[in-house]
This record gives sequence, structure tokens and C-alpha cells, in this order.
Amino acid sequence: MTLTLSQLADQIGADLKGDPEIKISGCAPIDKAQADHITFLANAKYQKFLSTTQAGAVIIDPKIQCPENVARLLSDDPYFAFRNAVVALSGYRKHPHPTDADESGISALASVHPTATVGKGSIIHPYVVIEQGASIGNDCVLYPGSCVGCEATLGDNCVLFPNVVIYDQCTIGNRVSIHANSSIGQDGFGYATHGGVHHKIPQVGKVIIEDDVEIGSNCAIERATVGETRIGEGTKFADLVTIGHGTTVGSHCLFVSLVGVAGSVEVGNYVVLAGQVGVSGHLKIGDGVQAAGKTAIVQDVEPGKKIGGIPAVDFEQAKRNVLAGMDLYGWVQRVRKLEKQLEQLKKQIEAEQTEHAHD
Repeated sequence: MTLTLSQLADQIGADLKGDPEIKISGCAPIDKAQADHITFLANAKYQKFLSTTQAGAVIIDPKIQCPENVARLLSDDPYFAFRNAVVALSGYRKHPHPTDADESGISALASVHPTATVGKGSIIHPYVVIEQGASIGNDCVLYPGSCVGCEATLGDNCVLFPNVVIYDQCTIGNRVSIHANSSIGQDGFGYATHGGVHHKIPQVGKVIIEDDVEIGSNCAIERATVGETRIGEGTKFADLVTIGHGTTVGSHCLFVSLVGVAGSVEVGNYVVLAGQVGVSGHLKIGDGVQAAGKTAIVQDVEPGKKIGGIPAVDFEQAKRNVLAGMDLYGWVQRVRKLEKQLEQLKKQIEAEQTEHAHD
């Protein structure tokens, strides 16, 4: 899609400074943008490119100085405004209708149980399986290979990308996107060891995913043993995130790739877990906690804390620990040198004491 700079400014709610008739057809990074691209500046690290960018215009905070010859869209939140520009210019979320679908939007190659329901405007691609008693809301898109189990429910405007599996009796809210190869509601990892044998504990709970959640590719969210595993409204997962059975994740959390949360954990709202964070079972993580990459959380965390390290400690302490540990061999050499000096000093003192004793 191509928009004039004036049209784009109106759509993203920015103030225009420059030629309103400049035509914009795409988005690009500030150092690679061309004349028909919009770009943005949200990180001072890239401010040096303002004088050399070839972009048609830059989305920028009005407090940042910009050369007068550069057309700009002023916004107090440039990154969010750029996000809106991407949506406006790309036609984001336009999903193709399967060519063999009838007027209902359901492909002839899909398998939909007679007792299942599919809402108005939903598109069901080839090789989708919708089981007995399942319910699909309005304006959903289910891509090839996705499977919705018995009595599972999807709200309105949901997207299941290829090979997503929703197990029986799980509940998915409105405007939820689940990316390829993710699994929602598989059995939790529960066994009772008796007589030297690991006996499986039946997992008879469910998973509930609230509105406006996005789940990345290859994620796994286990159903509860009893009760529910719940993912709160507006929470976003990157790829390869695992959530254990009976865990509750609050609203508007951000989990980066390779986060693993064990079972029966209570995670608050607006919690950020960076890549490869691990959380032990049966813990409570308060609202607003932020954990640096590879943090090992093995005890409860108070609300608002910033943590890091293995095991987790205050983030500033974790940074000091890392810096100290970056030259462990150097520390060892210095300690050995000091030990030798100390040994020599002890021998010298002993010799002097012996000499004085003979006087």
C-alpha cells in the first residue's frame, strides 16, 4: 500500500514536518531506508544516521534535534508510531481464503465434526481438524495442519498458524494468535514413583488463555493436573517457551525465547523474563519483576525487583558478580602470587624471631 506522508501522519497520529505529498510505500531501518520508506529513531545509538538517511521521512521524538531537510513525523512514542505505520502500509493480518473453500470459508479438505461450530467469517484451511463439540468463534483463521480438540473453544479473531494443536477442553480467548507448531494443553509432567516404577498421574485439568495473548512458535503450555493453567490477558511469548502444569501467568507479561517455568508457579502482571530464564516450581513472582537472560529463579521474588544470575540475586549485584568472574584465571594467578608472598613473609618473620631468640 502507498500513502502520502500526510495520510500516514493522520493514520498514526503524528505531527508532520515536511512535504505532505511525499509517497511512502514501505518501512525500513534508518541506515537502509530509501526514498519511499518511512523509518524511525527510538535509540540514541542511531542518531548519527539522521544526517545521512535516504528515507522519505523519519518518525522521531520532538525532543530530538533533526536536520531541517529531513521530513519527519513527530511522536512522543516513535517505536509505537512506527508499529502503526507498519500496520498501515503492509495490510497486516490479511489471511488468504483457501481456494477450495465453500461460502462458509471451510476447505473441503478440512475435517470438521458435525457437532463442532464455526463462527461467521472464519477461514478453515485444508487439513485442519476440528473435533467433537469444539467451538470456533467469528473471523478466525486456522491454517493447514492445526487441530482443535474435543470441546475446546476459540474466541473471535483468533489465528492458529500451521500445525498448532489445541488439546481437549482448553479455552482460548479473543484475538489470540498462536504460531506454528505450538501445543496448548498437553499432559503435565507428573509421575508418582512407587515400587521403583514411575506411575503417570492423570492430567485432568485444562489450559485457559485469555484475550489478546500471542504465543510464538514451538511453545508448550501444559494442562493442569487438576484445575487450570492460565495465561493472562495481553501476555506475549516468543518462541520455545514452556509453561508447566498448574502455573498462572499474569496479564501483559513478556517471556523471551527459551523461558521455562515449572509447575504451580504464580507469576504476577507485567513480568518480563528474558531469554533462557528458568523458574523452579511452586514459587511466587510479584508484579513488575524483570529477570535478565539466563537467570535461575529458585525462590519467591518480591514485586518490582530486577534480578539476574544463577541463582537469582539483585540485578546490580548480579552484574558485579559477572564482572568479577570475567577474569577468574587472573584472580587465581593473583591469589597464588599473594600466597607465595605471604609464605615468604612468614618464613622471614620466623627467621627473625629465631635470630632474636638466640641473642
